[in-house]
Parts: sequence; structure tokens; C-alpha cells
Amino acid sequence: MAGIDAILALQAVDGPLEGRRKAVRRASSLLDTLDDIKADLLVGRISVDRLDSLVATLSELREHSQPGLDAVLDDIDLRVRVELAKFGRFPDA
Repeated sequence: MAGIDAILALQAVDGPLEGRRKAVRRASSLLDTLDDIKADLLVGRISVDRLDSLVATLSELREHSQPGLDAVLDDIDLRVRVELAKFGRFPDA
């Protein structure tokens, strides 16, 4: 019985490759959202919902970010908050 418990415990722990896969998925999601926002800006109509979604995504990324990414995430976050402020929306800091 102890052997089964050990196997289940090991399955619950993410290996280094799984952590990397999750990081790639999160980064991909962020880049896709940024591309969508760039397209919105080019046509002159930005979606407030998309900006709100990006704020949430940035919050999630900060939980798992690496030290070198913090400055980039700060820059993106500031720009998103500026765009939201243009609509009178002020997300929590």
C-alpha cells in the first residue's frame, strides 16, 4: 500500500518539463492577447474586455515569473492600465 501512495505522490508533483510546458502555454497566451490588442489599436477600436483579460493574465504570470521577466511585465502592465484609464476604468493596482 505504501508503494501506491508513493506513486500517487510522485504523479502529483510536476516535473521540470511540465513546468516548462506550462510556462510556454502562459507565454503563448500572453503573446496571443498582445497580438489581438495590437490589431485593435491599428483599427482604432480597443476592446476593454480584452484589456481586462490581459490584466488578469498579467497577474497570473507574475505568480510564476522569473526575475528577468518582471521588468517586461511591468511595462506591459503599465501600458494596459493607461489604456484602461482612457476608458475611465482603473483596475486594482
